[in-house]
Amino acid sequence: MSIETKHNLNYFRALVYHTMTTTKKRPTTYLKILMCLFMATSAFDSFAQIFQGGSKEIGYQIGTSYYLGDLNPSNPLAVRQHVVQGGYFRHNINSRIGIRLQLLQGTIEAWDEDSKNAWSQNRNLHFRNKLVEFSVSGEINYIDHVMGNTDHRLTGYLTAGIAYFTHDPEAMDSYGNWHPLQPLGTEGQGWTFGNDPYKLNGIALPFGMGFKVNLGPAIAFQMEWGLRKTWTDYLDDVSTSYVNPVELRQARGELALEMADRILDLPDELSTSQGLQRGDSGLDDKYGFFLASIAFRVSKKPTSCWEQ
Repeated sequence: MSIETKHNLNYFRALVYHTMTTTKKRPTTYLKILMCLFMATSAFDSFAQIFQGGSKEIGYQIGTSYYLGDLNPSNPLAVRQHVVQGGYFRHNINSRIGIRLQLLQGTIEAWDEDSKNAWSQNRNLHFRNKLVEFSVSGEINYIDHVMGNTDHRLTGYLTAGIAYFTHDPEAMDSYGNWHPLQPLGTEGQGWTFGNDPYKLNGIALPFGMGFKVNLGPAIAFQMEWGLRKTWTDYLDDVSTSYVNPVELRQARGELALEMADRILDLPDELSTSQGLQRGDSGLDDKYGFFLASIAFRVSKKPTSCWEQ
């Protein structure tokens, strides 16, 4: 905070305090407003002081993505891997606590044919989904850690926050071309009563853990595992049951039918897949990343007053 800003805040608080202590009458609406402003300026001053101290870093991240959902219920490693890239800005409030702004871009992909489950193999679905995520997270170091400090080179940490993401699931047709799935309404979204199209953006709760190690006076290396809790079951375009194939073809065309129903062997007693389970609507999808990063300090070396 600048000296001029500090002077103005101090002058304003002094004026409010003088008004509060010299008023003889019962508190009025005017006085209550002044009291609120007094508390607000104090909070602003404290918040500004937090971001004035500490060190600041920027980092580049690269890694791989994974997904947990209808096509891969439990194993983060049982999906097709894609490179994830991104960057972040970190403000270290002190040697134990930091705040991070992060932007990541990556792809998740899974195929039933890769599953060891016979039912999933027979369902024969697949998807890929390009994700873009912006998040704000807090970090807590296990021990005191300052970039460039030779006494504490290595620490583990925990992180959690909130994220906004966009996505767009796709699948491949029989000719090898990829098509967006949301406009096709493969489970009746957008063309059956009360079944709206799912959103291509949302809020997620990212959390994870990792470690960071100092490599020099102003550079550090970091490894992190993270998972994102979402409130959508359509990262993979699979959630409920198969719809009537004739109605789907009439509403969305032959491509929609191809993308919605790829069952290899239909039970002999059934003529269509209508009503059969396609996914599990009781569990929302999740995604996550394994990331390595290089961070660089972009502020002056922190002083010993907050390094302790």
